[in-house]
Amino acid sequence: MSACRDDDDDPRIHAIQSRIRVVPDFPKPGIMFQDITTLLLDPKAFKDTIDLFVDRYKGKNISVVAGIEARGFIFGPPIALAIGAKFVPLRKPKKLPGKVYRQEYDLEYGSDCIEMHIGAVEPGERALVVDDLIATGGTLCAAMNLLERAGAEVVECACVIEIPDLKGRERLNGKPLYVLVESR
Repeated sequence: MSACRDDDDDPRIHAIQSRIRVVPDFPKPGIMFQDITTLLLDPKAFKDTIDLFVDRYKGKNISVVAGIEARGFIFGPPIALAIGAKFVPLRKPKKLPGKVYRQEYDLEYGSDCIEMHIGAVEPGERALVVDDLIATGGTLCAAMNLLERAGAEVVECACVIEIPDLKGRERLNGKPLYVLVESR
């Protein structure tokens, strides 16, 4: 089961979409990079982005917001604070001291790995995974695997942008995905 935004007529959605810049051939030829830095330059559009997520997740008993490095670190902490959850960073390799869970995954244009501190999540906690974008779904699947290995229940994944042509949603094995906008 997957979820999209509830109200396509919400004027905030159009404003958010209009603030996302598309950069052709970055970081490699053939990639249409969805640049959220231009969204962050507009305080109202950035706040609206956070507010749409907060409205969806407040009152859902989510105790963990897990943000994927690096852009999940931009959206995750304000959502976590607003819904009364802790923020758990999912980091690139060798950025966390101490013992970690490690998960490798494939990207749209290569492969990578993310790590999470052992003990950051307790068994039975309800988790939300946050990132800026879903492309092939590899990063979100890796994040869910880390959280589930620690005993958390992943409630949903939340992204600002989805690139539907890359079919990342299909790789989530039925886990709900909430997105605000689709790539242009």
